[in-house]
Amino acid sequence: MNTGRFVLSQVLDLVHRQTLDRLALRYHAEDRVRHFGCRQQLICMVFAQLTWRESLRDIEACLNAKTETLYHLGFTKPIARATLAEANEGRDWRLWRDLALGLVAKARRLYANEELGIELDHTVYALDSTTIDLSLTLFGWADFRSTKAGIKLHTQLDLRGPIPTVIDITPARLHDVRWLDGLFFEPGAFYVLDRAYMDFIRLARVATANAFFVTRAKDNLRFTRHQSRPVNFADGLRSDQIGKLTIWKSRKSFPWPLRKVRYFDEETRRDLVFLTNHLEVPALSVARLYKLRWQVELFFRWIKQNLRIKHFYGNSINAVKSQIWIALSVYLIVAILHKELKLPGSLHRTMQILSVHPFEKVSIHQLLTDVDAGSNMNDNSNQLMLW
Repeated sequence: MNTGRFVLSQVLDLVHRQTLDRLALRYHAEDRVRHFGCRQQLICMVFAQLTWRESLRDIEACLNAKTETLYHLGFTKPIARATLAEANEGRDWRLWRDLALGLVAKARRLYANEELGIELDHTVYALDSTTIDLSLTLFGWADFRSTKAGIKLHTQLDLRGPIPTVIDITPARLHDVRWLDGLFFEPGAFYVLDRAYMDFIRLARVATANAFFVTRAKDNLRFTRHQSRPVNFADGLRSDQIGKLTIWKSRKSFPWPLRKVRYFDEETRRDLVFLTNHLEVPALSVARLYKLRWQVELFFRWIKQNLRIKHFYGNSINAVKSQIWIALSVYLIVAILHKELKLPGSLHRTMQILSVHPFEKVSIHQLLTDVDAGSNMNDNSNQLMLW
């Protein structure tokens, strides 16, 4: 990444041309295409995400105002919004999914040795979903209720990052727990789940995969204690018990020993009860693992506030999925740059800097490392942190 090239070009260096060409060939994405290939579509959509463009017309106007820049970015003619709309509608969204998953693999390698704040060598995933509301009139394929439409982003987040390793875009009516049915569970990994995933048939799949879960217990849980362990009340722990489920139907679904940890949260002044199938990890680590689940909430908040995934440039399912996967690719690119350049502060600030300077001819390393921390780009302590 060197001086003399546009910042936007340097950002896109993380997407290798050979990779994009291979994916285009796999999905026949450039068959009979002469002027507006996958690379051009990606440039337009990444620019739109970085700079928060409102519409296809907005993208067209902003980019066509930079005629010389477009030429150096590889465009041979002005951009037409109809051409971009056609690409978003017709070019297979799975191309952008596979591109994003390649960036996931790179990001995970970079963050693999990050500390969790807990003495634990296991991989830890948080599972959750977020709903994106849509207009039933414009997005009839995503009908959710009688008067509204919506989609869900089901996410598995690697908390050493945090990096989304699995994302599924489904109709909003799909219940969270049913999403677990298609998920592969990694042996030895921890899965942190909220009570929406509390189903012992599904949790049995986690256990039989030799993986571990930590979840909140429902209020109506029936649990028979077989053993109690001493706890340190000063740490907020109230009890640490091993036992089995009491109700026959539940015990038939999950016949193995379970561990129930009761913890008093000083911040919320509430007693919390956690369940896990790991019988040896310290009880305080169980409570802290569940608290790390907040990172997936921050991830959802971050992408909704900093990326264009609540308002869409096209109405078809293909256009919506393409936009979301390209947006996630932008998140991953920024996360990779943040790590490779060893930048301080939040990902939000890195994104702000890139959004202001996409057409500057300056080394991206210089741009991101030389901006004065006291400038008017205010950081936010409640932003997603990449350790």
